[in-house]
Amino acid sequence: MKKAGILSAAILGLMMSAPVAFADDITIAVVGPMTGQLATIGDQFKQGAQAAADAINAAGGVNGAQIKLDIEDDQCDPKQAVSVANRIVANGVKFVDGHACSGSSIPASAVYAEAGALMMSPASSNPVLTDAAAKSGWSTIMRLYTRDDAQGAFIGPWIAKKYAGKNVVILHDKSAYGQGVADAVRATMNANGLKEVDYEGINAGEKDYSALVTKLKGLNADVVYFGGYHPEAGLILRQAAEQNVKFQLIMPDSIASPEFWQVAGPAGEGTMFVFPSDPQAKPEAKEAVEKIKAGGFTPEGFTLFSYAVIQAFAQGIERAGSEDPGKVAEALKNGQPIHTVVGDVVFDEKGDMKNASYDINQWHDGKYAPIQP
Repeated sequence: MKKAGILSAAILGLMMSAPVAFADDITIAVVGPMTGQLATIGDQFKQGAQAAADAINAAGGVNGAQIKLDIEDDQCDPKQAVSVANRIVANGVKFVDGHACSGSSIPASAVYAEAGALMMSPASSNPVLTDAAAKSGWSTIMRLYTRDDAQGAFIGPWIAKKYAGKNVVILHDKSAYGQGVADAVRATMNANGLKEVDYEGINAGEKDYSALVTKLKGLNADVVYFGGYHPEAGLILRQAAEQNVKFQLIMPDSIASPEFWQVAGPAGEGTMFVFPSDPQAKPEAKEAVEKIKAGGFTPEGFTLFSYAVIQAFAQGIERAGSEDPGKVAEALKNGQPIHTVVGDVVFDEKGDMKNASYDINQWHDGKYAPIQP
């Protein structure tokens, strides 16, 4: 008895002198184009996620656990996205803030679903991402962003009404994102009585679009809707200006970035694009926006959506009382709002946002702002 008492006292002493054991870190992979032509989007992902992790960790973490980020680069390349996804699940990471481009998110989602990891994209808008997941019974594939069909339902009828009788051309870059959103806009525009004079895909990554500009001139294009990204959009506008070809360019959400103006220059003046209602203007985002700006970064584009994904994971884990991705996904889809910097978010059974809203934005003198449609 005496030996046992001494042993117990020794163990107690060791326990008291040892560091207090906290809950393990929660690792979240942040995946996007960290390098390459679309690296600005990856930077937005990274900045938003880090700001959210810092805020949550400073407030005590998630059930006492600290959030740790694993930054991964897929360059918006489908093959690289799958390779990155395999590495993430091999490392035992259960939560993924990403990917950006739909063409990367869709193939990568199969890897995450098979491994039981919870993926939530803050940017991919092609409906196939969650539609295919739902059809396959994959419950852990979600998005905290809007869908192309919803974006098309918003802007297509507006184009049909505003530009009735005008020559409208619809272009896309042949990507899952670009063609997906262009097709959605085309369908709703046609349904509202306006038929395009031309519809075609262009090759992304080219440097010379003068032949396309000449064709637009021959078509007497008044309006061009282009489903694609800022590098191609900027070049098309610059080369159109060189030929004195003028048209109203309308884009999806991909040009909510200063890089668009850097490529287009003054030729980008007046360009319109659709984006979810300005998250920076929401009262819920005020403190986060101030802190991000204080760090020397402007939280444009997808920054706050990436921030919101980290918030959603944290609240989902707390709500589920578990770090099991399946249980977290189920908790996030229970119909109760998640409180985020982009406002309260409610997910449907597929894992899509129920309550999306949009603005039409316009570029002027290197900056963009919502306009009254």
